[in-house]
Amino acid sequence: MKTEKWMLMTIIMTLFVSMVSPLTTIAAAKETIEDESIYDLLVDRYFNQSFENDFEVNTQTPEAFAGGDFKGVVEKLDHIEKLGFSMISLGPVFSTETYDGKRVMDYGKLERHFGTSEEFTALIDKIHQKNMSVIVDFPIQNVSSKHVLASNEANDAWIIENTDGTISFDLTNEDAQQAVLNAALDFVTQYKVDGLRITSIEEVDTNYLNDMINALKEENEDFYVLSNEPSEAEFDAKVSTEQEELLRQAFKTVENETTGIVEPTEGKPVIQQVDSLNSRRFTADSAESNMFPPTRLKMAMATLLSIPGVPLMTYGSEIAVNGEQPPESHPLMNFKTEEELIEFIGDVQKLRNGSAALRTGSIEMLHNEAGLMIYKRSNEEESWIVAINNTGGTQSFDLPREVIGDNKELNGLFESDILRQKDDGNYKLVLSREIAEFYKVNDNKGFNKGYMAALALVYILFIGFIYLVWRKGKQKKREAEMK
Repeated sequence: MKTEKWMLMTIIMTLFVSMVSPLTTIAAAKETIEDESIYDLLVDRYFNQSFENDFEVNTQTPEAFAGGDFKGVVEKLDHIEKLGFSMISLGPVFSTETYDGKRVMDYGKLERHFGTSEEFTALIDKIHQKNMSVIVDFPIQNVSSKHVLASNEANDAWIIENTDGTISFDLTNEDAQQAVLNAALDFVTQYKVDGLRITSIEEVDTNYLNDMINALKEENEDFYVLSNEPSEAEFDAKVSTEQEELLRQAFKTVENETTGIVEPTEGKPVIQQVDSLNSRRFTADSAESNMFPPTRLKMAMATLLSIPGVPLMTYGSEIAVNGEQPPESHPLMNFKTEEELIEFIGDVQKLRNGSAALRTGSIEMLHNEAGLMIYKRSNEEESWIVAINNTGGTQSFDLPREVIGDNKELNGLFESDILRQKDDGNYKLVLSREIAEFYKVNDNKGFNKGYMAALALVYILFIGFIYLVWRKGKQKKREAEMK
């Protein structure tokens, strides 16, 4: 019996070593914001793990709190990890009037629906244990009229009442500037988050935003400071509404214009996204065009995760959440769903996380016309060819030897295609409709003797195992007949 167990374990280990997926990669160290990929969620709409904080929760009313909490995010961290994202954006977590956290009442308190200080700290620790970063939204305007800063009459001179019932702070006033900055610094001192996303910054002076960015980075030079709005301030990455719209229009259907998607940008990297927590869902665009949203999202996410910039995905995109605008576009996350799109995003992320070339390498556009986009990402260590066939038919393209080099082998990691040099020196790429493929450029080593030898060994071991089982069974039968 011990011999049989040994044979079985040998077969299993040999299979593992010889047939391990080419998508298995080792995550590289994160050095810049471009090494990150962001999963953007709202705590209230993610997962309800603790019923102790369900104060007046009503899942039937879209505008009401739905019960999601810090413990719920902890419970579902494996899901985000499976998707391969390196950074989690939790949205605002401060005491608030609204489920989305925008109408902040007190920067010094956490929202009681979300959980306690201890639970929030535990969430941050769990995220860090999984080698992920965490950022929080910090709204600095359009907060609740019940905000604690507005309750002090001494602050009346810099409190602005808005027509929608919210208030803003006159951030040309030094007292207002200091109060908001102190609140941000107090928060990041108490909780070891990796960054803040400064929101509601419309008409806020750029100099003040830069002062705020510099003050936060003085506390921690590796601290990320982002925004969800276009700004001239020195945020670590910039938001481009034009880029978001270009990506939405390109991938909501097939054979759309894709030129401009990878145009060179100056200064800070661009946050690459097809929708956001504040916008119409990308799924709504593709569904309106009578297209299959998961396929559309595959094309979009393969592009976002392989072009320069910082990819951001709104929670629920992995299950093709729909919606025109909040709160319709902020449904409770459904974790009981098909895995195909989730696995695809996770597989592309494995490539990106394991390859500095795919994250921060140079890009060379080889072809970009009528939905077929082919580009090269490379650094000194490695080269990739990314082919996005966002068309309704099979496409072919000759990759020139001047780009690939001589005697190379291109291994397609999703369609298992292998491209080798043709007689004319080029490499012919053929790609089926609505497919994204990543080709790793390797030296052509010819016949893989090691791999075939491993397969042969597996076959021999398997036959040996079957023989041992048969012999053991025959022996037991003889013993039974002798009794």
